[in-house]
Amino acid sequence: MEFTYSIEGGDFSKAGLASSEVKKILKQLNLAPALIKRVSVAMYEAEVNIVAHAFKGIMEVVIDAEKIFMRFVDEGPGIADIEQAMTEGFSTASEEVRHMGFGAGMGLPNIKRNADDLQVESIVGKGTKLEITTYIK
Repeated sequence: MEFTYSIEGGDFSKAGLASSEVKKILKQLNLAPALIKRVSVAMYEAEVNIVAHAFKGIMEVVIDAEKIFMRFVDEGPGIADIEQAMTEGFSTASEEVRHMGFGAGMGLPNIKRNADDLQVESIVGKGTKLEITTYIK
């Protein structure tokens, strides 16, 4: 199964909708609740990162018998220092985003914690790509 969703930067009213749709599908597939939770946390964090930091992006999800693969590609400012961005508490979120309860600097660390494999590529001034894999055991 493959799904693609468009994500609009700055539209917090829709933040998490794509992740919720995929979560429903995972439940319908009767996957283990712990697996669904891990995938849902990683998806939500990546989706909110696009909303909070980018102009727009896409979320692609591929589900097969062995794994759930998620790709998030955005057009935005990019990440200048990926290693620093992986540090808990490090955030480049605006004050406005922080006042809404986002931007605590836990997005990428939470994604890494809930993924079996995480690849991050970014070009400053162009955008960021995350590839997240969680294996169905």
